[in-house]
Amino acid sequence: MNTMQTTPAARPAPSLEAVRLSKSFLSGVVRVQVLQGLSVALYPGELSLISGPSGCGKSTLLSLMSGLQAPDSGQALALGEDLGRMGARALEKFRLRHTGFVFQGFNLFPALTSLEQVQLPLGYMGLRSAEALRRAQQALDEVGLSHRSHMRPAELSGGEKQRVAIARAMAKAPQLLFADEPTSALDAESGQRVIDILHRAARSHGTTVLCVSHDPRLVRHADRVLGMEDGAIRSDWRQSSAFKEHDE
Repeated sequence: MNTMQTTPAARPAPSLEAVRLSKSFLSGVVRVQVLQGLSVALYPGELSLISGPSGCGKSTLLSLMSGLQAPDSGQALALGEDLGRMGARALEKFRLRHTGFVFQGFNLFPALTSLEQVQLPLGYMGLRSAEALRRAQQALDEVGLSHRSHMRPAELSGGEKQRVAIARAMAKAPQLLFADEPTSALDAESGQRVIDILHRAARSHGTTVLCVSHDPRLVRHADRVLGMEDGAIRSDWRQSSAFKEHDE
């Protein structure tokens, strides 16, 4: 009698990987060690949250893994590429093509409408105007802001500004999306909407979303939660629903 055996699906290769990363900063005459030999692997289709108190090294880790800063030692690997081996121009091109960023301060241009904010990086990527317009409109629709496309930042609420920033990042169809304290300046309802959008980006588009926050509201929405303290990862757990179909 033949018996069929099923093997669990193999986990995909990591899309982001820290290998023994170390980083220190000079504070006056004292050198402060922020990260020392930290290693972690992150995977596509997941929203990974790095949680911990202020000053624990969360934002430094995000900066190293996105190539915004260089480590003192160790490797930051993104999509199989060692970011530390790239020159400044190659690194800039890599970030433009493959990454999106969402910051606490929104980083919007006061004179541009929501639609123009989202279109701007697409022009730098070399997309034709018609394609850039289509992508920008689609991204604003995904974050529920089609009706605000003609408005400038001064006419938008804080939550709407952050959703424009997310649309700008998502319009590039990035494989990697980095969010640094994306909800800390928002009220509960706006913060909830923002984290829902980030989670949907991971599950619907297969994006690797790395979110850094000390906001406890985000924990239950993440697929994976990495707890940091004193520059080291002290805990690492996944929600039971991770890797299952998302039923939104």
